[in-house]
Amino acid sequence: MDDSLIVFFDGVCSLCNGFVDFLMSHNKNKKLKFASLQGNTAKSYIDQISLNELKTIIVYHKGKTFKKSEAIFLIVKNLGAPWNLFIIFRLIPRFICDAIYDFIARHRYEIFGKKDTCRIPTEDEKSYFLD
Repeated sequence: MDDSLIVFFDGVCSLCNGFVDFLMSHNKNKKLKFASLQGNTAKSYIDQISLNELKTIIVYHKGKTFKKSEAIFLIVKNLGAPWNLFIIFRLIPRFICDAIYDFIARHRYEIFGKKDTCRIPTEDEKSYFLD
């Protein structure tokens, strides 16, 4: 069974792209694959409401989708040490984590900016990005 995670992100969001850059540099076990919410792969895996909103990172893993803080925790768990230590924040109730996530998501363009186009992977990164 494929143990990879597909991380769907807002391709024009500077914060989201920065997070993908961070994940690319720490994807040591090669479990993470990436696709923008604006791309064709997202249309096959993600419901239309989530695609229209572009308000959350979504992770697809073993037939299930995970959003917001749940997605973030799944990602860091799969990054390995030392990043998986951030899983300790799961002790905070989910509604609090999601409220913080929603606040950042609501203001991400204002704070971090927005790009005109989706992120284009480098030659070395292409095998990790889905259309």
